[in-house]
Amino acid sequence: MIALLGDDRGHRSHQELNALRPMLDVVTEWVPTDSGFDIADYDGVWLVPGSPYADDDAVLRALTVVRERGIPFLGTCGGMQYAVVEFVRSVLGGSATHAESDGEAEDNVVTALACSLYGEERVVTPVAGTRFAGWVDEPFTGMHFCSYAPTPEVVDRLVSAGVVVGATADDAGAEVLEFPDHPFYVASMFQPHVGALAGAPVHPLVRAFADAVRQGAAHA
Repeated sequence: MIALLGDDRGHRSHQELNALRPMLDVVTEWVPTDSGFDIADYDGVWLVPGSPYADDDAVLRALTVVRERGIPFLGTCGGMQYAVVEFVRSVLGGSATHAESDGEAEDNVVTALACSLYGEERVVTPVAGTRFAGWVDEPFTGMHFCSYAPTPEVVDRLVSAGVVVGATADDAGAEVLEFPDHPFYVASMFQPHVGALAGAPVHPLVRAFADAVRQGAAHA
């Protein structure tokens, strides 16, 4: 079962996600961030858009468990941003804050985009040789509902630590991040579930995530 970790507030993005759920071959369940959940009960975790979350601390604790235990993970928009915060704090060391939820500060690793991408489409270009390029080999149009993103400086730090930039886009910088030493720990700025309401096919990134969840569950 996949935990849709986040708070369903009925936003367009959440409506799209609910439309996608019947199209997957894996059972999904909304897990509110303030519900006292145990994330280890799930075969996969999708940290969905909609930050700040009702319980940011619970989200960050869950990310540590997911990363350390090898639970397949997909983070989109806010999910990507929080994955970066957790990785910097837990792996790279030092303080790391989010400008939206923590306020503007020198230790922000996620800051406001110079050009907001809320409700904006951009051409997403896979980086040759990455895992993401193996799932999506041509540029495509990705929908965004993000006004915040990891800073270029922290992306450089992540890359030095083995994180791979899987795709890029104008105004967004790193569109996809592939984290190391994990069966499937991938995060994206664009929202791959948008289009489900109109009947669009499941995006290859989501298919790859669902495949990783099924494979992990089969070998558990």
